[in-house]
Amino acid sequence: MEGDWTARLLRQAAELAIRYRSELPSRPQRPLQGYAEALAAFDGPLPEDGEPGEFVIDELATRAEPGLNATTGSRFFGWVIGGSHQVGVAADWLTSAWGQNSGNHHAMPSAAAAETVAARWLLELLDLPRESSVGFVTGATVANFVCLAAARGEVLRRVGWDVEANGLFGARPISVLIGDDAHTTVFSALQFLGLGHDRLVRIATDGQGQMLVEDFKRRAEAVIGPAIVILQAGQINTGGFDRFADIVPVARRIGAWIHVDGAFGCWARACPPYRHLAEGLDACDSWATDGHKWLQTPYDCGYAIVRNSDAHRRAMTIAASYLPPTMEGERDPSHFVPELSRRARGFATWAIIRHLGRAGIAAMVDRHCRVARLIADRLRNDNTISVLNEVVLNQVLVRFGAGEDDERGDELTRATVARIQRDGTVFAGGAKWRGRDVLRISAISWLTDEVAGEAAAEAILAAWRSVGETTR
Repeated sequence: MEGDWTARLLRQAAELAIRYRSELPSRPQRPLQGYAEALAAFDGPLPEDGEPGEFVIDELATRAEPGLNATTGSRFFGWVIGGSHQVGVAADWLTSAWGQNSGNHHAMPSAAAAETVAARWLLELLDLPRESSVGFVTGATVANFVCLAAARGEVLRRVGWDVEANGLFGARPISVLIGDDAHTTVFSALQFLGLGHDRLVRIATDGQGQMLVEDFKRRAEAVIGPAIVILQAGQINTGGFDRFADIVPVARRIGAWIHVDGAFGCWARACPPYRHLAEGLDACDSWATDGHKWLQTPYDCGYAIVRNSDAHRRAMTIAASYLPPTMEGERDPSHFVPELSRRARGFATWAIIRHLGRAGIAAMVDRHCRVARLIADRLRNDNTISVLNEVVLNQVLVRFGAGEDDERGDELTRATVARIQRDGTVFAGGAKWRGRDVLRISAISWLTDEVAGEAAAEAILAAWRSVGETTR
């Protein structure tokens, strides 16, 4: 019977997922095999005949699990990746089973309704202008793209050019002011939009990767014509914030659209002890942030938030004769994203916010920031280790071999990162900061607490001691 088979198959997948999650605390905090081994496990000739579903699902789990990183565990500090909260995962399972394409609010009313309510809740949580429109996208990469597409269209519309109809051929040039340490995906979004990643006005930054206000003022004074200013909430390495209160008024004087890349830093506004970091951020025009970071939704989920919903719609609306018209007061999800066919991300967002609530989200952000400070303080006690950033949020930058020359310090840092990852007690990754090798620690999984932070600090210190012993 078809119904019995469906029940068995879905139950099998659920049991495999439950087993995987339950075993996370006891497994190494890293993949057990590399890409070449994983490729060999999945590889094979194109099947000529199909195989039973139960067998295929079991094979998928068997072949995939050794190459999975334990990103959903409490000891993952490698990148700014949320822990896919269980409630969000359960909602996402239902989303997959329901199979709703959330690009059409008439055909899929529940998917559209969940987005509408979740969007309103997001604006309240982040205390952003309530008239803003919200597009549910894959993540901050596409959120930046969507917001900057709205920005491009609006600043050109103000000087009499319809970029949606006529493209950029013949349009006035747009000046884009951006900090030297903006995230790479913002430069990519500008490239995709025809604004280029090199023909930008790059603003000098301080040791936290934050724009230097005086340099911004000097560069802004020279701008003539359409302009976009891109600010940052939560620099990816340091957690630093641009100084909105000082920069926004200057940007307003030159008539610029002000966009904020706040993939994780926007969530500081949801936590009273850290809200001051993003003071003035709400005076901007658009904001990109992630759900699969601090909100802990499953991948993939991000939000493109735009104050001017008309500009948002002009940039993104997809129209066709077979799509039903939008009635007054209705929110059509396809007006705010570049995809007509897409996953119903609103369900998991709605479920997570409903489960955690404003207080739970604030407490989680606060806890992660405390964990970051705890780790930094423990590492600073070793005078051969340097913490390079001011730990204002949840990011910690570490360099090993304090007092060594740069080349030697790079070598020791790389060796320590490799040792940490090989040991597998925690997972943290290396990066480059100001041309030097560093260890980057991100505390952001919903499972991560002070106990996990203590374990992380001890594992990092142990790895460093081991490297020191072998390099003497």
